[in-house]
Amino acid sequence: MLKVIVICVYIFSIFFLSSIFQKDKSNNNELKRKIIHIGIGPLIPIAQFLKIDQNSALFFTGIISLLVLINYTRKIFPTIEDVERKSYGTLFYCLSLFILIFLFWNKDPYSLITGFFIMSFGDGLAGLIGKTFKSKSWIFFKQKKSLFGTITMLLTSLLIVSSLGYAQKSSFNLNYFTIAFIATLLEQFSVLGIDNFIVPISSALFFNFFITNQ
Repeated sequence: MLKVIVICVYIFSIFFLSSIFQKDKSNNNELKRKIIHIGIGPLIPIAQFLKIDQNSALFFTGIISLLVLINYTRKIFPTIEDVERKSYGTLFYCLSLFILIFLFWNKDPYSLITGFFIMSFGDGLAGLIGKTFKSKSWIFFKQKKSLFGTITMLLTSLLIVSSLGYAQKSSFNLNYFTIAFIATLLEQFSVLGIDNFIVPISSALFFNFFITNQ
């Protein structure tokens, strides 16, 4: 029961923090929007540390997905989605997490955490840095991308892959760069927020193939 309480408190604290920032009238909308995107990231290692079983993890993911679906119509947490463009990114985010939990929760938690961390921290920080600091930018499939944001995505992804690879006692090799590069490349495809699905799934699968099973 304590495990359930800890997870629930963490989830709702993130949403509550988002609602507080929602009332802030400052211009940093990207920071407000990324609170949930990045804040959910540590949820997986926390749940693993608490030894939450796979079915419970899927259940909690389902709850978050339900909250997201409700939010699309009720706009309880309007900062979750970027109001500047039509996006289903948060829904894809939840769906990818559900699939990763189903595939890797017991079999390969390192791949699960890699995929999810690259999405939550890599993509989250890339969006935050890219919109906060001006740099060279380009339009890819009608989506604006920046040099600083892309570099942030690449370096964060490489750091995540290297750290989790080291935790698995895997020797540093070219595969680390390959996974980070693929994740960064796929992050460019952000139409309707589809990157929130293809980036974590692909990153986890490649980590499983190149690092865990090498």
